Amino acid sequence: MAFGSASRLGVSLFDETPPVEWVPGRSQEEAETIILAVYRQVLGNAYVMESERLVVPESQFKRGEYSVREFVRAVGKSELYSSRFFTSCARYRAIELNFRHFLGRPPLDLEEMRMHSTILDTQGFDAEIDSYVDSDEYQNTFGENFVPYIRGYKTEACQSMVQFTHTFQLVRGASSSSLKGDLSGKTPKLNALVIQQTPTPVVSPASSGATFSAPPIDPRTRLGVGAGAEGKVYRIEVTGYRAKTFNNISKFRRANQVYLVPYEKLSQEYQRIHQQGGVIASITVV
Repeated sequence: MAFGSASRLGVSLFDETPPVEWVPGRSQEEAETIILAVYRQVLGNAYVMESERLVVPESQFKRGEYSVREFVRAVGKSELYSSRFFTSCARYRAIELNFRHFLGRPPLDLEEMRMHSTILDTQGFDAEIDSYVDSDEYQNTFGENFVPYIRGYKTEACQSMVQFTHTFQLVRGASSSSLKGDLSGKTPKLNALVIQQTPTPVVSPASSGATFSAPPIDPRTRLGVGAGAEGKVYRIEVTGYRAKTFNNISKFRRANQVYLVPYEKLSQEYQRIHQQGGVIASITVV
């Protein structure tokens, strides 16, 4: 069951596109559709040039020597995949992207990420890919002939609300790829959030600057007095600030900020944020 409106959550393409299944014996045209669907999912919606395609595994799949699962494995172990999502990425960024690409969900907790880090240390990259594709979860969800798909926004795919919200840190609309369309790029995105089991705001991508990513340095700024006799303190998560460039003419969005604001200054801070062009992702009581 999907949680909330798919269009407002930014997962409408995933929600409205049925899972793709290969039935052996179908036409070469249908086999080509499956191949492109595997590239799209496993490579995080990134564009694949004709010269980059895996000719031999594609041929083996079309001849019936490979199931969809084995073709997924071949793409995952390829230089095409490792150069984009392993050798050029920080370790925990690579692991969280592996969860997205092969299981269609974010990692559950720190222990799950540590397990995969240990596999990389002791057995290497190929074994890390096998650990997803050979898992009971993969087999029970996708079997031999379904192309993996994003499913972390569905309640049955997640074991906690924290894990559910982390899905939207990995997937922000179908037009963006795993790296180029993401604020974090090749740096870890969920590592600190997973360690602290911190839920994140789920913000509609329809609004300007709606993708919120927790700032890596000084993530909390306290404004005014603290909580106590003075009243409650609110956590305001803000995104969409413009980059500071010459003459302030840059149209590119950058910084995210988190402010801790006492109740009596909430309205004042709200106005200041909007005057500076920020977009409030969420306001919660601390």
